[in-house]
Amino acid sequence: MYDFAIIWDWLAFGVRWLHVITGIAWIGSSFYFVALDLGLRKTPNLPVGAHGEEWQVHGGGFYHIQKYLVAPEQMPDHLIWFKWESYVTWLSGFAMLCIVYYAGANIFLVDRTVADLPVWGAIVISLLSLSVGWLFYDNLCKSRLANNPTSLMVLLFCILVVMAWGYTQLFSGRAALLHLGAFTATIMTANVFFVIMPNQRVVVADLKAGRTPDPKYGKIAKLRSTHNNYLTLPVLFLMLSNHYPLAFATEWNWLIASLVFLMGVTIRHYFNTMHATGKGPNWTWAATAVIFVIIMWLSSSPMSQRPELAMSPLDQKFAEAPGFTQVADVVRGRCGMCHTTEPFWPGVHRAPKDVIFETDQEIAAYAREIYLQAGLSHAMPPGNVSEIEPTERKQIVDWYRAAVEEGA
Repeated sequence: MYDFAIIWDWLAFGVRWLHVITGIAWIGSSFYFVALDLGLRKTPNLPVGAHGEEWQVHGGGFYHIQKYLVAPEQMPDHLIWFKWESYVTWLSGFAMLCIVYYAGANIFLVDRTVADLPVWGAIVISLLSLSVGWLFYDNLCKSRLANNPTSLMVLLFCILVVMAWGYTQLFSGRAALLHLGAFTATIMTANVFFVIMPNQRVVVADLKAGRTPDPKYGKIAKLRSTHNNYLTLPVLFLMLSNHYPLAFATEWNWLIASLVFLMGVTIRHYFNTMHATGKGPNWTWAATAVIFVIIMWLSSSPMSQRPELAMSPLDQKFAEAPGFTQVADVVRGRCGMCHTTEPFWPGVHRAPKDVIFETDQEIAAYAREIYLQAGLSHAMPPGNVSEIEPTERKQIVDWYRAAVEEGA
């Protein structure tokens, strides 16, 4: 029965690996096509309907690329579609959300010091926020604001700031930033699935039927692609944020996340301008550096004192299992220099991943993680700096397995 924890952890690892692989493929193709689009040049003797062309060299060969704003006069025999990278990235990311934050909602999603939500309620809020967020954004893009892309982008940023604050009022800091990333990634993939790909299919169908495609479909798709381009870097930051409590476990985590979106804009603006003109605006790097310094300053604000909460039934099971007293002493003694509200290990300013082992409830809540990282494996403490003994690791393993077997 206890082997289920090992299987589940490897499942999470496998899905995370898939998410990273597909994310690289999607982001790579997205960045490439934006750079390609901005680097097009108008030259003499372009084919009818061609907007521009570009020569590239890679892998020992030369590539000659031409772009049609609407479509060529005839449908080519071989047409490559770019869509599955986006779809599988979102699907694998949602699978990770289910495996880590829904299945582990008691410790990763719900923070009762923030909002005392039932697990089912937190999951429903999570799902609704992703779907309703897309619907709201989609309707904005279909409104008159679509004719003013700058105003639309500013409004989108304001929505993201509100969502960042809202998530931190409902979920744990770690889950809040991850959900903001999922909220943004849902918009990006939905743009591909509901707008960009259908519009391209309309153009292809018109070509096959001998009709002249309407250029509005390309214009609409270009707006959504531009949004995706500027949202990519913040999403990557939010994906990584769960490893850094200085980002998610601070009093100003929602503001930090909001500023990250501004950094994404300044960085992408530099590269987009460079691809279009051959020279990027250097002021964007200064602006990015200033924003990053502000983020570091915000992360140093004091944390509020955590109220001690009553144990949940699941925590109580592990706290009452044979050997818990000995294990709690081991955890406090071997892990307490870092996993505390005021870490005293040199260089550690916040508890890693905001995991704190000061009370019995906190230790019992992280029973599975303690078992996997300090009992079954030697991942913790890092480098065994606190010199945890093999007998102590065995105590952790025996305690966890005893608790699971009693609950089976």
